[in-house]
Amino acid sequence: MSSPELTLASRRVFLDRGFSAATVLVRDGSIAGLDPFDPDADLVLSDDEVLLPGLVDSHVHLNEPGRTDWEGFETGTAAAAAGGITTVVDMPLNSLPVTTTVEALAAKRAATAGKLAVDVAYWGGAVPENLGALRPLFAAGVVGVKCFLSPSGIDEFGHLDAAGLESALNELAAFDGLLIAHAEDPAHLHDDPAIGSSYARFLASRPPISEESAIAAVAAAAGRTGARAHVVHVSDGHALDVIREAKAAGIRLTAETCPHYLTLRAEDLPDGSGTVKCCPPVRDGHNQDLLWAGLLDGTIDAVVSDHSPATRDLKEREDGDLGLSWGGISGVQTGLRAVWTEASRRGIPLEVVIPWFTTGPAAIAGIRSRGVIRQGAPAHLIAFAPDAASVVRAADLEYRNKLSPWDGALLRGAVRTTWVHGETAYTANRGITGRHGREILATNPASDEGAR
Repeated sequence: MSSPELTLASRRVFLDRGFSAATVLVRDGSIAGLDPFDPDADLVLSDDEVLLPGLVDSHVHLNEPGRTDWEGFETGTAAAAAGGITTVVDMPLNSLPVTTTVEALAAKRAATAGKLAVDVAYWGGAVPENLGALRPLFAAGVVGVKCFLSPSGIDEFGHLDAAGLESALNELAAFDGLLIAHAEDPAHLHDDPAIGSSYARFLASRPPISEESAIAAVAAAAGRTGARAHVVHVSDGHALDVIREAKAAGIRLTAETCPHYLTLRAEDLPDGSGTVKCCPPVRDGHNQDLLWAGLLDGTIDAVVSDHSPATRDLKEREDGDLGLSWGGISGVQTGLRAVWTEASRRGIPLEVVIPWFTTGPAAIAGIRSRGVIRQGAPAHLIAFAPDAASVVRAADLEYRNKLSPWDGALLRGAVRTTWVHGETAYTANRGITGRHGREILATNPASDEGAR
């Protein structure tokens, strides 16, 4: 066996859901092995740092091609690397064209050339127009398809009604494809023209029952069809009982939540700020406690950003109208730090938090070689200082549009270095240092990325 190209040693390496002293051997962009801690390794992490697997974010809107002024592969993957994320899964909207055809996926893939600071996989879309023709998207490499059960906000991506949901799941069950669902029931959404700048009125327009009803519909349809389903960005803690019951019944249902639901509270949010608007909305502190309980008991499988940026004029309207501002939170760069800050306040140790950002989302997307430090896995690693703290400055973030609901917040933890395929992609001192990201296609037999 040839000697490793790089050895990274730390007294705290995240292995098997706990920390151990170890040296990671890197060769040809992969982890070649693990040895005992070597104080003479090529790089020995500082005593205040831990070596973590690169994070996985299976819910990111990069919006390219078509709406690259909102975000793009260059800026979005740079922000991911700065946040310790080494693999993202790109959503099928809000790009133009939306990723609902093989041709649209090809256009998206072409747009990545030379821009990827981290690895990127792709979700396709399930819309009324392509039902019955979902399998070709999987054959082209998507890890699953996303649907909306309520209007998506853009005309190009229509939502599925109850019959469409059943049809999509029946189609996917035939080849074990995954459907991920934006679960809000339009029958319970209120398009209130008087929302104006009031966050309370905006929150009331999207009540918890809208999520509970839609999640119940997804669970029931998944149970009838035997298909795999996943609920994205759960914000309503009371809806977790539906997910618990479905899992207990053997229905193949998973769920995620997001840093903004775990760290922001409706009672603290300002009126008129589109930066904090998202759908489903950030709810109150009691609801937040339920979400944390759902993470700790395993009902929620992952924490992902739902990074969904837009231009400042669409987010921060002059009239402050929250009914008309674009809904979406920018959070791919700050997610781990925000959640770790709140987790530590709640007495939850880092080793409990890390799987929510690594193996959880990797399993959902079927890319199980990501989010782990083990022989044969890509050398995706981060040096993280859990006890460091600093104030978020939105102007310093890598986003194309520098808006953040955590602007001015003191957050715990610091990503010091991010390695992608064994190459330095980001350092806290120098910023983005290389673009070594690759595409992940579920059809690639050279990887172990089967969408299962």
